[in-house]
Amino acid sequence: MSSVETVDPQAGAQQELPFAMVYGQAVLEMPLDLYIPPDALEVFLDAFEGPLDLLLYLIRKQNINILDIPVAEITRQYMGYVELMQSVRLELAAEYLVMAAMLAEIKSRMLLPRSETVEAEEDDPRAELIRRLQEYERFKAAAEGIDGLSRVGRDVVVPKLDAPEARARKLLPDVSLEELLMSMAEVLRRGDMFEHHQVSREALSTRERMSDVLERLKGGGFVPFVELFTKEEGRLGVVVTFMAILELVKESLVELVQNEPFAAIHVRARAE
Repeated sequence: MSSVETVDPQAGAQQELPFAMVYGQAVLEMPLDLYIPPDALEVFLDAFEGPLDLLLYLIRKQNINILDIPVAEITRQYMGYVELMQSVRLELAAEYLVMAAMLAEIKSRMLLPRSETVEAEEDDPRAELIRRLQEYERFKAAAEGIDGLSRVGRDVVVPKLDAPEARARKLLPDVSLEELLMSMAEVLRRGDMFEHHQVSREALSTRERMSDVLERLKGGGFVPFVELFTKEEGRLGVVVTFMAILELVKESLVELVQNEPFAAIHVRARAE
């Protein structure tokens, strides 16, 4: 093979383009002793998604009506592809061989002579295959239509922009003085509903003080009224002691004596 020559319009001289570059060196002519092994050339067939895809390819390639398939010719071409895939050591799926057996069965049924009565009663041996091919063709067309739609990330890029940093501004409520007073009254009203009192036991008992007074009057003599009170007990002690003396007078256990108005009062236990 001769090398390719080009004309440089600026230099006005012919330059040879290299046939190949080997280890950085330009090769201008093909070596005469170049040997290409037979296995170096591989044929890659179009990728089919299954036996129905291969059959549909053969039918469309020859513009055959899918409702009137020449089974003998399609079977011959189908087996040719299967043998070619086996010859190039491609992994052949079992479903391809199943379809080959189905085509052979349909071919044999169509070749066998049948009477007109039997032919009218039996369905066309190709009916099931035609139905499957039509169904596959519809799904394939739908898949190709979906694949043709624009995809986000492949055909369409959605721009993204970070939102500006938002600063929350606290808005004070617009409340009038009348509303504040109404709210305060409502809070007080609810507080009254939960009001509670703690009841504690009396520190001084009237009954106990009655016993104490009788104990001090046990000798039978007169005791000044003011000496029955204790200043340390405070107002509560005065009230309890006074109530106890009144109860004793009421029950006729003690008597009060006063010689003249505004004179000192004396207390004495009443004799039995």
